[in-house]
Amino acid sequence: MQNESLIIMVGGASSRMKKSLETADLEESVKTIAKEQHKSLIPLGKAGKPLLHYLIQNAANAGYMEVYLVTGYTNMGFKDLVGKKDYDNTYLNLSVHFAVQTIPEGRQRPMGTADALQQCLDQYPELKNRIFTVCNGDNLYSKEALQDLREEREAPNALISYGSTGLRFSDDRISKFALMDISDKGFLKGIIEKPELEDLDMFRDSEGELRVSMNIFSFFGKSIYPYLVKCPIHSIRGEKELPEAVRNLVTDNPNSMICYPRSEHIPDLTNAEDINIFFK
Repeated sequence: MQNESLIIMVGGASSRMKKSLETADLEESVKTIAKEQHKSLIPLGKAGKPLLHYLIQNAANAGYMEVYLVTGYTNMGFKDLVGKKDYDNTYLNLSVHFAVQTIPEGRQRPMGTADALQQCLDQYPELKNRIFTVCNGDNLYSKEALQDLREEREAPNALISYGSTGLRFSDDRISKFALMDISDKGFLKGIIEKPELEDLDMFRDSEGELRVSMNIFSFFGKSIYPYLVKCPIHSIRGEKELPEAVRNLVTDNPNSMICYPRSEHIPDLTNAEDINIFFK
């Protein structure tokens, strides 16, 4: 079954980015746009194109045929970029569709990334019978990483396993991500979310690398969907988080998620200072 669909999650509030704008060394014009737009829509570099443009461009170059953008209701900035229709827009020769993550009554914020993916599959039920890739909208994943997740495989699910050295992040920043426990045969055994800085050495592999999840996965819809529905709500953050759904999936189904190792830096927009990377 060919993987031709990419789901990009851009429904978050960009709160960490917006909080860091006050102290960031940026031009005031850039700060103003960053306060008003989702971080994946901030014009970057001399060309003034947003990160989302480059991510979709990489997807097109990797052979994907369609993109689903999971947004909130206030998604006009995204429609200004890729097209005004709710589905079947054409952008960079790809079909681009919108899935809107609704907020449950009584809540102020979306229900989390597992809920976002579930709502996308509910709105486009044909995806439940397909293989697709899922990623964040604030990381610029490479064409090659996106291609890896289109490779034929026996396991129903897959993800990219990034070596910490190639990411070129400090240990303090690495500790903000999720680390991976991988079997000798290359299958995901578990995910360690935001480990303590002093515990990082416990998770290094035989080559001294920390294997980091940067939230880019490939799923078979029928395999992941039940775990999205029953994903527990995090006791502190109050959200249904996709790494938790993945953790439960591989606990119940060993050898169901293969890990593709890569060693490369991923430009991202976690903090406002990251915007400067694209102006160098």
